[in-house]
Amino acid sequence: MQITQQQIKEILSLVIYPQFTQDIVSYGFVKDISISDDEVQISVQIPSRDESVAKALHDNIERKLQEAQINGVRLEEAGIKSIHIEIITPISPKSTQIDAQANAKTTAPNTKNFDASPNPQNPQNAPHQNPLQKNLLPQAKHFLMISSGKGGVGKSTVATNLAIALAMQGKKVGLLDVDIYGPNIPRMFGVQEKKPALDESGKRLIPINVYGVDIMSIGLLFGQGESLIWRGPILMRAISQLFSDVAWEEMDIMVLDMPPGTGDAQLSIAQSVPLSAGIAISTPQLVSLDDGARCLDMFAKLSIPTLGIIENMSGFICPCCGEKSDIFSSKGADELAKKYDTKVLAKIPIDSIVGKGGDEGKPVVYFAPDSSVAKTYMQASIEVIDFLNK
Repeated sequence: MQITQQQIKEILSLVIYPQFTQDIVSYGFVKDISISDDEVQISVQIPSRDESVAKALHDNIERKLQEAQINGVRLEEAGIKSIHIEIITPISPKSTQIDAQANAKTTAPNTKNFDASPNPQNPQNAPHQNPLQKNLLPQAKHFLMISSGKGGVGKSTVATNLAIALAMQGKKVGLLDVDIYGPNIPRMFGVQEKKPALDESGKRLIPINVYGVDIMSIGLLFGQGESLIWRGPILMRAISQLFSDVAWEEMDIMVLDMPPGTGDAQLSIAQSVPLSAGIAISTPQLVSLDDGARCLDMFAKLSIPTLGIIENMSGFICPCCGEKSDIFSSKGADELAKKYDTKVLAKIPIDSIVGKGGDEGKPVVYFAPDSSVAKTYMQASIEVIDFLNK
């Protein structure tokens, strides 16, 4: 009985990526399946550098292959004597050399009839160097992910003001609104009525430059209030196109305003560009901190360097007397940071000028630079730059 690549692929479609809900075939992680005589070789490329994730995935693949039956016949009975499983993991975004340990070829351990030992006489079985991690936007030196475990915590407001603060520090900055289902960046910048122009080729969109930041959002391409009811694969293609089909210029930092949660969009971004750092946005409420913990856990599982936590809505600034009052619980972000061995990058209070500025497209850091909130953002931008320069 001859085994085909499609039959092996169907078996691999039963392997769920660790800690996520979809299989490795749907995510596009399976890069190569080769079958020769009595041997099957499988190459899988994942976005995580976590060795435990690679091992769990390797073990899941091995188990599915050993348990699988094709027309009632196991692979072993069909003449397959050895299976080689290669798990390719990304290098550190700051490294110029491939990490041999993280990218070493992983093979299935010996079993009774499945010989997975590398054969030095056969170059196909020998460990080899793997290609560098995929990068859809080589124009950017650094990628900064602004993420949150839940919605409604002011993530887009933080991304907007932090991007402008970085530009005010003299950096060339881009801001990509990855929140496909709830794109708020156009309104935050006051350009919700504008449409991006095409470059000379007529094939790529030109980012809109506002307050010193090049921005692009799916919200600039559709009507206001128009819903996008897209499944995961379409979502991931749209995100890829926001990188490849936009005429981005050379930049120091690309800020990524992520959708809430820890799902397809986050995984797609981790596959598409080498992330330099991640910032988790939370409020002081325990329900928000619970989801903030999931965001930090995602950073760890996807091997995204954690820059810190920004606690938004951290107290209320009275517009009459200027006194600060804690509406929610306090010190929750500090405890969360301690638990995940990171720091609280900034605490942004509730201030009427922030909400008004977001509605009117007049970000506080640009239009009220002397306010305490703006100064907090500027200080945070300095810490971001210091972290990226390490």
